Amino acid sequence: MTEETIANETPNGQPTEKQVNDSHPSETMATFAAGLRHADIPAPVLRRAEDLFLDWAGSALAGKGAHAIEAIEAFAAAMGPTDGSAEILVSRRTTSPLFAAMVNGASSHVAEQDDVHNGSVFHPGTVVFPVALAVAQSSGANGREFLAAATAGYEAGIRIGEFLGRSHYRIFHTTGTAGTLAAAVTAGRLLRLDADTMLHALGSAGTQAAGLWEFLRDAADSKQLHTAKAAADGLTAAYLAHGGLTGAARILEGDQGMAAGMSTDSDPTRLTDGLGTRWALTETSFKFHASCRHTHPAADALLEVIEAHNLAADDIARVITHVHQGAIDVLGAVIEPRSVHQAKFSMGSTLGLIAKYRRAGVQEFEHDFNSADVDAFRQRVTMELDPEVDAAYPQRWIGKVSVETTDGRTLTGRVDEPKGDPGNTLSRDEIEDKARRLADFSSAATPAEMDALIETAWGLEGKERIGRLLYAEG
Repeated sequence: MTEETIANETPNGQPTEKQVNDSHPSETMATFAAGLRHADIPAPVLRRAEDLFLDWAGSALAGKGAHAIEAIEAFAAAMGPTDGSAEILVSRRTTSPLFAAMVNGASSHVAEQDDVHNGSVFHPGTVVFPVALAVAQSSGANGREFLAAATAGYEAGIRIGEFLGRSHYRIFHTTGTAGTLAAAVTAGRLLRLDADTMLHALGSAGTQAAGLWEFLRDAADSKQLHTAKAAADGLTAAYLAHGGLTGAARILEGDQGMAAGMSTDSDPTRLTDGLGTRWALTETSFKFHASCRHTHPAADALLEVIEAHNLAADDIARVITHVHQGAIDVLGAVIEPRSVHQAKFSMGSTLGLIAKYRRAGVQEFEHDFNSADVDAFRQRVTMELDPEVDAAYPQRWIGKVSVETTDGRTLTGRVDEPKGDPGNTLSRDEIEDKARRLADFSSAATPAEMDALIETAWGLEGKERIGRLLYAEG
């Protein structure tokens, strides 16, 4: 057994020692998550958590009116209480934390604008913040507790995604699988579970973890179900652990645990990598385009070429995108997109919008994903595996394109950090603008309501109670 001691500070400034047990990483993670306090978290991490919260809220509001969200909200209305302590953003109803987390988790994953962590290929915000909001509103938690819980969820979920590896992501939607445990950690931290009980919550979350990529071939709505269930099932696991239900102690690394059944390249060292010193939350990227993140590097590289040479879509005869294998695995399943959401997983459709509008936002996808000119451009786009890009992935998502013009030129574009990555991040002004555009797209909140929501986000740390973000209309 290899042990190393890591030090953290309690809120009163006194050091506490926690044992990192590398032979039992599930236990180490549970101990870290249960013990994490607001005072342990550096101020820049807390500020970034506030940024990510507002970014998540904008995405959650953008889901209003989407077919999948209306179906899940109708289910929640039929099966859950008609009133409660937790808020559903798209309908402004209140219900139980379980059903609020379910609907908010689904709605924040429709616009394809929610955050993503590159190394784990995981969308933390869409499973962490729905749970943090629901449990905090129900329990009367303050802003400091809210931020600590969200940070714990990000740190755990990202490391679990990294641990499960590339082989896992080829078949499994990591946000549905690792996300269930991230949600459990978030809820467990707000319920003040001790380390042993948090371990039970992880066990019960992991045994429910699911989400398969097959839905992409059929333009099915399963992606939103993945995040709805990850949020709801993780919350359920934490509440059941709080009530005494036990779970597997080695759900991650055990002989019949998640890695054994879901991965061929798992790396247990990733589970405890830098806990308390490496803040993976700050490595999370914002999504600038309203499409699958695998399209973003090529979209940015194509935009660079278009702007440098002042090209119109009709000037481009062919685009070769030089990509990593993960992009081929996910995007290659979409041959002829039949819905707005499926088009967001089409490299050609995304680049067609970039070529036509020089942007691929929610409005462009909604109104023009299947137009004749975008469809024609899609036919001129191909993906090719690039050894350099593939070797860098998933830690770095390099964008490379070769563009053949109608007048016979071959132009190349390259982007080493897509817009929104930590080294090319969004400012708070840009995050505010993005959130406002998402809310306006779905008519889910007025400009005045967004002013108040933005003020709440930037003042989370000082909130003595997490209350409602929006109020019932009429």
